[in-house]
Amino acid sequence: MKSLDIEAVQAFVLTADLQSFTRAAEVLDTTQSAVSVKIKRLEEALGRKLLERTPRRVRLSSDGSVFLDGARMLVAAHQGAMEVFAPKQRRMLLGISHHIVGAELPQLLRHVGRADAGLTLDIRVAASRELLAAFDDGDIDVAIVLRHDSRRLDGKVILQERFGWFGAPDFEHRAGEPIRIATQPQPCSVRAMALRSLDASGIAWTEAFVGGGVNTIGAAVSAGLGVAALGRRVAPRGTVDMAARLGLPALPDRDVVLYTHLRDQQSRAAIQSLTTALRSTVGR
Repeated sequence: MKSLDIEAVQAFVLTADLQSFTRAAEVLDTTQSAVSVKIKRLEEALGRKLLERTPRRVRLSSDGSVFLDGARMLVAAHQGAMEVFAPKQRRMLLGISHHIVGAELPQLLRHVGRADAGLTLDIRVAASRELLAAFDDGDIDVAIVLRHDSRRLDGKVILQERFGWFGAPDFEHRAGEPIRIATQPQPCSVRAMALRSLDASGIAWTEAFVGGGVNTIGAAVSAGLGVAALGRRVAPRGTVDMAARLGLPALPDRDVVLYTHLRDQQSRAAIQSLTTALRSTVGR
């Protein structure tokens, strides 16, 4: 009976989840070529092709889809055995900007949970300004926020968030009338960025909807009440960027920055899994 290389199986599961050899390598703290070699040897051991490699993305083959659930169970069992003598449940207080995380939150949490079953995530989703204050006060261990200016340049940039003017496909705007905006109340840095862009372009606007949180704004946009400045990853499914159609100004990109007080190896590995999973969602 053949035995499987557990590291190769783990590399396969991560590559399947993240649809990228490069992202899997980041989580495993190794190289893309090393991950590729491990999976190739796993395929040879099984006599099955598990992944279909394309220039832009990695996809599961039919055999890979069949193997994936069993591979997950094997990795989980191995991780459970390794943690028998490890310290018991740990807690991470994580703050993440609501302009950064959207419908992919369950996927991100699932990924971190699989990477560290002994970790309890205590998550706060709020405005970047509020989270940075909580981080500085020691109320949270990790903050993932938007950087809107150069007043604070510490932290680690993990990706760039692209913003657009999103609206429902059937959103109606009459020529000559102010553009209807769905936004958050002051103070909100994204709101300020959006309104500055409109004012600088000489575009008249009016608040059609003011609500708390990106999910609320997204609901108003989907309902056709107005357009909103939203990150492309958090814009509701079915909405489209209305900038060209309505003649709206381009919005600047913003750095997504990681701050952490945690330095132990296990916590750093969990944070790496989270940030890698976040980067894998870029591309809308």
